[in-house]
Amino acid sequence: MPTVKADNEQPFVATRTPARFIRGRFGNAADGRSYKLFVPEVVRDELLPLVVMLHGCHQKPDDFASATRMNELAERERCLVVYPSQSRSANRAGCWNWYAPSNQRRGQGEPAIIAGITRSIIASYPVDPKRVYVAGLSAGGAMAAIMGMTYPDLYAAVGIHSGLPYGAAHDLLSAYDAMLYGTDLKTSESPHETMLPTIVFHGDRDTTVHPSNADRILAQAAQPVHHPEAQAQEGYVEVVLPEPPDFGRHAYTRTIRCNQRRKAYAEQWLVHGAGHAWSGGHAGGSFVDPKGPDASQEMLRFFATARQYCKCC
Repeated sequence: MPTVKADNEQPFVATRTPARFIRGRFGNAADGRSYKLFVPEVVRDELLPLVVMLHGCHQKPDDFASATRMNELAERERCLVVYPSQSRSANRAGCWNWYAPSNQRRGQGEPAIIAGITRSIIASYPVDPKRVYVAGLSAGGAMAAIMGMTYPDLYAAVGIHSGLPYGAAHDLLSAYDAMLYGTDLKTSESPHETMLPTIVFHGDRDTTVHPSNADRILAQAAQPVHHPEAQAQEGYVEVVLPEPPDFGRHAYTRTIRCNQRRKAYAEQWLVHGAGHAWSGGHAGGSFVDPKGPDASQEMLRFFATARQYCKCC
C-alpha cells in the first residue's frame, strides 16, 4: 500500500481515515500562498479526482467552501478539493490579479503558484493526474480560465462562474471595462493551441461582470485553433423552466456544444434573474444565489463526463 506525505503533516496512508479539512502552504520562486484542502474519507487504496477551487474577491477558502458546498459534494462523489488563498498583500480585496500580464503566462506569477499547489497535492495524496480540474468564481473564474489556457497538460477541464475569458484585460482599467461592458476579444489574443473542456455559469442580471463575458468564454472555447472540428457543428440549446414555477426557482438556458464526433467540449448555463453569485450555493455563504441550479453539482458532473459522447448533437 503506497504512502504519500504532504509537507505540513505526517505520512498519509491510503486506508480508512475520516474526512479532513486541513491547512497548508506552498511556496516557489513566484511567491507563496496558503490553502485549505478537503480530503474525503478514504476507505481503500484508490486514486481520486482533484478539484482546484479559486475564490472570488472578499472571500477566503472556508467561506468559499461553505458557499459552494463543494466539500459536501466531494465527500459524496469521492474527490479532493483544494482552495488556494489569495494574499491580502497581493490584493487588498483578496482578488486574484487576473488582469496583470505577468499573471497570464505559464511559469509566472499567480498561475505558477496555483499550478505549484496543484502539483504538490498530486504528489502528496492519492490523486489521479488525469482527473484534475480547476474552477472559480468572478476573479477566481477569470483565473481559472487562465489556468486552463496556460496549463492544459495539468488540468482536464475548467469551470468558470461569473468570470471572464482569457486575455480579457491587460491592466486594472481594461479589467473594469471588460467587467462592466464585456470584451470584443479576438482569436489572435488567444495564442495557445489547446482549450480544455469548459463549463460556464453566469447570471443574466449580473451587474458586476457583464453576462456577455460568458458568451466570449464559450466562443473562445469554440475557436477552430482550439477545436478544429468545432466550427462545423451547431450548438444545442435547451430551455428549462422550474417546475412548478411558483417555487421561486430561477429558470435557465443551457447550451451544450459538441464537435463533429459528437463529443461535448463546452457547456453554458445562463441563469435567468440571477446576479453576481454562485448558483445554487448555500444561503449562509457570501455571493451565493440558492434559487439557481446547483453549479457545484453540475460542474462535477461535467468534469466527470467531459469529452464523452453527448445526446444533444
